[in-house]
Amino acid sequence: MIAGWFAGDGDGFRLLGTRCSACASVFFPREDIFCRNPGCPGGDLVEVPLSRRGRVWSYTDSRYRPPSPYVTDPELSWEPRALIAVELASERIVVLGQAVPGVSTADLAVGMEVEVVQGVLNEDEETTWTTWHWRPAEVTA
Repeated sequence: MIAGWFAGDGDGFRLLGTRCSACASVFFPREDIFCRNPGCPGGDLVEVPLSRRGRVWSYTDSRYRPPSPYVTDPELSWEPRALIAVELASERIVVLGQAVPGVSTADLAVGMEVEVVQGVLNEDEETTWTTWHWRPAEVTA
């Protein structure tokens, strides 16, 4: 788990960002030292849960195995993954991430609604490293 980037599990899984008390700018990944807004005089940074849903701003796929230092097993074949830039409207930011396994770029469209879900980055016998994935949101009537 990447400490401080997300919290919860299941339906309670959320990405965590920070909001500046002076200018209301929101940051992800979180910022704990200073406001990144160059026009801000600075303020306290408060942890905030980010919206669980957003809209696809852009997307592409990864066609190559990540280079070192990323952990990949050379014995396993590499499969492309869809990478999504998601706009969170209320926070006015774009968050990058992988699509859930099984979702390809053919399944995505700019503007479609997606939601953040808990995913597995890597695991071994002792540890499961958690990450986030984006999946197409279920339509609610």
